[in-house]
Amino acid sequence: MTRRKQAVTRRKSRIIDEMHETVRGLHEIGLIDKRRMSEFEALCHLDVEEMTPRKIKSLREKTHLSQAVFAAVLNTSVSSVQKWEIGDKKPSGPSLKLLNLIERKGIEAVL
Repeated sequence: MTRRKQAVTRRKSRIIDEMHETVRGLHEIGLIDKRRMSEFEALCHLDVEEMTPRKIKSLREKTHLSQAVFAAVLNTSVSSVQKWEIGDKKPSGPSLKLLNLIERKGIEAVL
């Protein structure tokens, strides 16, 4: 990870921590109800993990989908899925988010 990237990550984390503390305080004094606080808590835990080529291939095989169908489900190209599985490319953004969702909730979560 580059030095600049690490700084951005730390800054983002600090901002999220401060925001979380503020929202918790608003909840404690009654300005945010329990339901909204629960929604906020859920949004704070939407982290995604990078996936290794082996993990991506295993996830696809566990869903019993071909690379073409898996690509269609993820709204990406077959070429991207192939490159992810051999390590020539890494998924990012929405694709990585969907892969993490499939891993946690199963393929049904995105169908």
